[in-house]
Amino acid sequence: MYYNKLPGGEYIYLLLYVDDMLIASKSRSAIDKLKKDLSFEFEMKDLGEAKIVLGMEIERDRRSGKFSLTQKGYLQKVLQRFNINGDTKFVSTPLAPHLKLKVTMSSTITEERECMTHVLYANIVGSLIYAMVCTKSDLSQIVSMINRYMHDPGKGHWEQVKWVLRCAKGTIDVSLVFEKDSTSKYECIGYVDSDYARDLDKCRSTTGCVYIISSTVSWRSILQSTVALSITEAEYMAMTEAMKEAIWLQRLLDDLRIDQDLLKINCDSMSAIYLAKNLVYHARMKCWPKGLPP
Repeated sequence: MYYNKLPGGEYIYLLLYVDDMLIASKSRSAIDKLKKDLSFEFEMKDLGEAKIVLGMEIERDRRSGKFSLTQKGYLQKVLQRFNINGDTKFVSTPLAPHLKLKVTMSSTITEERECMTHVLYANIVGSLIYAMVCTKSDLSQIVSMINRYMHDPGKGHWEQVKWVLRCAKGTIDVSLVFEKDSTSKYECIGYVDSDYARDLDKCRSTTGCVYIISSTVSWRSILQSTVALSITEAEYMAMTEAMKEAIWLQRLLDDLRIDQDLLKINCDSMSAIYLAKNLVYHARMKCWPKGLPP
């Protein structure tokens, strides 16, 4: 992304990808001048207002000051490619309650391993990762889980992937909606949480965080790098990851020349909050995670 300051104090932004260019600015005359200058130097075609960017479809409602992002066309191609047709029943939740993913679910029988070699597991997970990164924040946790077994998937892992595809089919029309704030305030509100030792392989915890500026702008679900010895420690590490994401968002908004009125992170663990305010070691913070031998 490139930006430049205009004589009137406004900024104009250029987003370059492959052979296309996306221009954004509050000044319509500045956009027209830039397109005219570029047309003298390069052979180019003006496609008008952006409607599709990197597989994301843009819909505007200027009267209400709203626009939405969706990947309906992309997801339809993915579902069609992997034979999820109109007769397939959709599910409402991305995580199947009857499936507990772990490494031991990988096939040990020769016939099953031979069958799994014909399954495009990595291709499907890669397609879901792209959808999750762009618009499907509801798939963050489960995509992070199925991605861990890409090197040696089993039938149980494959059943969970098909479950996710059925969920994506049911929410294919759901989009991210951004609404103009009449108060002109840019308040970034974050929410962070963690599950304690839910990883059945190494008893590690998962960090989840989401940030909202009039709508969801950033989300993440990632397995923690170390084993937390208590719920407090797991929540504290999750808050650390959330703060790093908050600092990145602050710098991004600064680059976009957007003044931030408020940055707030919400956490539901009082012990982690007190520990963040007063970093003092307490022996009661330690305990053995579930399933981990002493």
